[in-house]
Amino acid sequence: MTTPTYLFSPPATPSLPVLGTGARFPVNRIFCVGRNYHAHAVEMGRPVDKATMKPFYFTKSPSTLVESGASVPYPTGTANYHYEMELVVAIGAQGFRLTEADAPRIICGYAAGLDMTRRDLQLVARDQGRPWDLGKDFEKSAVCSPILPIGDLGLLTSGAITLQVNGETKQSADLAQLIWNIPELLADLSQYYHLEPGDLIYTGTPEGVGPVQPGDRISGHIDRVGDVSLTIGQPE
Repeated sequence: MTTPTYLFSPPATPSLPVLGTGARFPVNRIFCVGRNYHAHAVEMGRPVDKATMKPFYFTKSPSTLVESGASVPYPTGTANYHYEMELVVAIGAQGFRLTEADAPRIICGYAAGLDMTRRDLQLVARDQGRPWDLGKDFEKSAVCSPILPIGDLGLLTSGAITLQVNGETKQSADLAQLIWNIPELLADLSQYYHLEPGDLIYTGTPEGVGPVQPGDRISGHIDRVGDVSLTIGQPE
């Protein structure tokens, strides 16, 4: 087999450390769930009725991935840069057209994540019926802790999820408040995609999202899963 000749060196595969091992989790795709806590949906002006609605998703490029503990510059093009604290589900097996009962088998671990958002750009796009890419899929906007192998944790159905900015609590909720739980999300998403090892699913954020400024430090925690942190630097 002929080795391809590239015009330039391909970028390295984005990856995350796996706790308790020397291995890394290579990231294939990043799926994000929109409005998956009732109180957050209300604060965004878009209440959710689970009886008549289905989950919806957007994606972030794997190249947007940033490991917890990093410092990132305040992004260009925005004056309203927001945090969103989320449970991240790491996929370790193939899954297509899953049932809710079968969905947990493809989970290999969990992480704590931040879906950083250029809120002003997202809302303009939303209100004009345009894609959210400029508001969501930008450099260094998908922050993630190391992957915690599923081990004895099994399927997470509850646990505190919190976020602080400079030590002040901004978000505080419980995973039990997810509108669509993990099996429901995996079963639904797998009707549209062949889920693959290396996929990450950001499951949605609770209420209390808000802006940060250069110099701010964000710290988030999910019980039994871990912590995530980020420092906001000066604009480039």
